[in-house]
Amino acid sequence: MCKKKSRSCTKLGSIERRPQWAAATIAAAIGRANAALRTLALFMHGGPIKAVSGSRLVSAVACEAFDLARSSPSRTGDEKEETEEVSSSRDGVSQDPSTPGEELHVRFSKAVLRFSRSGRASVREVGWRPARFRAASYNKLMKAVAEVGSADDVLRLFGEMKRSECKPNVLCYSTVINALSTAGRHEEAEAMFEEMVSSGIKPNLVSYNILVKLHACCTKKFDLAYEVIAMAKKRGLRPDSTTYSTLIAGLCSAGRIEEAWGVLDWMLEENCPPTTHSYTPIVQGYCFEGKIEPARSLMATMADVGCPPTTATYNILIGALCRAGGFEEVEKILTESVHKGWKPNETTYNTYMDGLCKSGRAKEAFDQLEVMSGVGLSPTAFTLNILLNCLCCDPEEVLVAKSLTERSSELHWYVGVVDYNVVMGGLCKAGHWVGVIKLFTDMIKKGIAPSIRTFNILIHSLCRGGKLRIAVCMMNSGEIIANVVTYNTLLHWLYLDGRINEVRHLLSLMSASDISPDGITYNTMIDSLCRAGKFLEATDCFIRSLECRFSTDLLLRLICRLVRNTRLKELLRLFRGIEKQSLSLDVRVFDSLIKAACKEGFCGSAEIFVVCLILDKMLARR
Repeated sequence: MCKKKSRSCTKLGSIERRPQWAAATIAAAIGRANAALRTLALFMHGGPIKAVSGSRLVSAVACEAFDLARSSPSRTGDEKEETEEVSSSRDGVSQDPSTPGEELHVRFSKAVLRFSRSGRASVREVGWRPARFRAASYNKLMKAVAEVGSADDVLRLFGEMKRSECKPNVLCYSTVINALSTAGRHEEAEAMFEEMVSSGIKPNLVSYNILVKLHACCTKKFDLAYEVIAMAKKRGLRPDSTTYSTLIAGLCSAGRIEEAWGVLDWMLEENCPPTTHSYTPIVQGYCFEGKIEPARSLMATMADVGCPPTTATYNILIGALCRAGGFEEVEKILTESVHKGWKPNETTYNTYMDGLCKSGRAKEAFDQLEVMSGVGLSPTAFTLNILLNCLCCDPEEVLVAKSLTERSSELHWYVGVVDYNVVMGGLCKAGHWVGVIKLFTDMIKKGIAPSIRTFNILIHSLCRGGKLRIAVCMMNSGEIIANVVTYNTLLHWLYLDGRINEVRHLLSLMSASDISPDGITYNTMIDSLCRAGKFLEATDCFIRSLECRFSTDLLLRLICRLVRNTRLKELLRLFRGIEKQSLSLDVRVFDSLIKAACKEGFCGSAEIFVVCLILDKMLARR
């Protein structure tokens, strides 16, 4: 298996993108023949293309920025902490202003936000320590690492900080709590808050806002969210618009829109004016439920009360209109954007194009690329993915997508593994297994590391193309990254081909690789064994599956097959195995057994006594 090359050339101002780092970005408009080349030329010569890179690029940016900051003058800790206290972001974590002394951290945070969405960098890769052992320096570094999504590294830095002479303050605790909350480690986040309080550090409003986010948006424990707000007020803190907006966002995501309106009224009673962020979650809640008119009415009200909808608000509405097929309304909204005081961004057009593609209006979707270019917007990775998906949905166009992906280097497109998977999946569905292999080879040549999904598509394509032997050889080579889906695909085709010995070998390989069978694995094995007339093996296979999971649907199918083929011994064995596992059966099992027995004419034969014996035993257990 080809590994990624570790080439890098990066500056904060000028980024040279490499495909082996991540799903880098560019979009190409492929409509039909001449329109394709025309739009392609437009983007090849029409200005800069936005890039998203992964962990190595982030690490390189971090190293460069960190070296610069070591020689930078810095403000005093008291001055810095005072500034941090005043500033807070919408998600409850303070956003510190850019200053000469802390420029490194600000630059790094911005670089992470821009370039690391598709990757994860570990602080261990860079071997970082703050240049100065101050709380503010540690906090900046922990926030930068948290942006990449590495909660463990945040905890490592926090532990190191506590072991040093530098003691954590409320800002440091808030950063750690927020990182744990974002990572889904909710109990640890709550425990960290309790640790902060027990250590004598007084929580500030940012700390309480993070707890509100934890309970309202993450765990949906709204009673606790209300208690946190009450606790903050009891401690002499006044909840701000971030506090209430966070609660509103959580309520709306849970479908409790009426209660969210009540929180808005509560804000007004507390002399806390709502902001655009207070109203947008309600718009999103209406749009999620398909209530477009109430959403539009609320947006009109927002403008009247001095909280005009932002681009994000309009993007939500456009997404809902696309799902409802209201493309004419979307066009009207985009046309009126200049007069309404908002500017469409890349997400706006990506949402619109995605809706058009899913509605089969591919040509109109590709036309939007020219519109994007006309307003000075460049395509993103998501744009490319939308267009490739659109092409691959049409069997007549999937070869065009393949050709363009192969020519990506020549055309200065830096596509990633996700894009290759999209095109390979389209080729597989269209039956072009040779095209899948060629694209896989092209991918390796370009140094793009395949993912598990890549290998799954490749194996499936080979099997569909009648090249089962090659697929088995690839699996046996040990060079494939496999998961349960890979094994399920091969098991299905091996059973169809009657190659039972190879099935047994594959199952042993699966066990040796510590990959547990899932429901599809057992379904495939039992159905295939029954088709081959191996009912005893099928029964034993189902009994083994009970150790992992119980599927009533699979049991019903097996009962019908056994009764249909008058395999009463296996039927008895099946129910004895179920009895040993102390499983309770629902009425569908008894109903299915009785119907199958009657259908096969058991009522007038001796076999009905076996059926009655099984029913008596099972009913006795109920």
